[in-house]
Amino acid sequence: MESVISPFVVSTAPYFVAFLAGLLGGVHCIGMCGGIVGALSMGLPDKVRKSPLSVAPYIISYNAGRILTYGIAGAVMGWSGSMAIELLEQHQGWLFLRILAALFMIAMGLYLGGWWFGLADVERGGANILWRRLAPMGKRLFPVRSLQQAWLFGAVWGWLPCGLVYSLLIWALAAGGWAEGVLFMISFGLGTLPTLMGIGFAATTLQHFLQRTGVRRFAGVMVIGFGIMTLVAAGIYRPDVGLGCYDP
Repeated sequence: MESVISPFVVSTAPYFVAFLAGLLGGVHCIGMCGGIVGALSMGLPDKVRKSPLSVAPYIISYNAGRILTYGIAGAVMGWSGSMAIELLEQHQGWLFLRILAALFMIAMGLYLGGWWFGLADVERGGANILWRRLAPMGKRLFPVRSLQQAWLFGAVWGWLPCGLVYSLLIWALAAGGWAEGVLFMISFGLGTLPTLMGIGFAATTLQHFLQRTGVRRFAGVMVIGFGIMTLVAAGIYRPDVGLGCYDP
């Protein structure tokens, strides 16, 4: 059956979903990164903290460094996934990676909603393996006194163990290549900006809102929905012809 889905929609849908995952995952960002952003903002010189306009360039620099790190990680995962698919039979390799990504996304939704906390073990594993080696580097950059220092801190901060980031990186494995992996993870990073930019200016108010049970459960249900949609798409997608195209 021929696809009736626009090629533009097909090509941009993964990036839109990544953006929405970042936006809805803000409830998780509060727990993982909220304290860091708040501390960084409070650690700025007094003359900077007096004006939101003076604080803004520092917050933008933090986040630019963080999103750059996501892009680098996305490039590595996208390239690795494309190599794995070439080594395996193409469709089966792609299908395996996409199903794995969908399962991680569903697990993340359950985690966000407070229904299952298995990804906490994954985050602890990342903390033990990677973050304990990078954390001293981040501490040396604190307190932040310049925009360059803020950018470097953000680049280190991007490696903070996070189940949501891990879920998207698994998805980036099936992106198709390093460039697609970069775009996918940058789209995700841009989705997290409203929350993490907002924390820098109104940490307490935003934190209380995003930690409400109803907000967390809504975000969890939406992320689970993305995961289920990915599973469904994996069942009808053929990489050689595009999303939604399959033979009956």
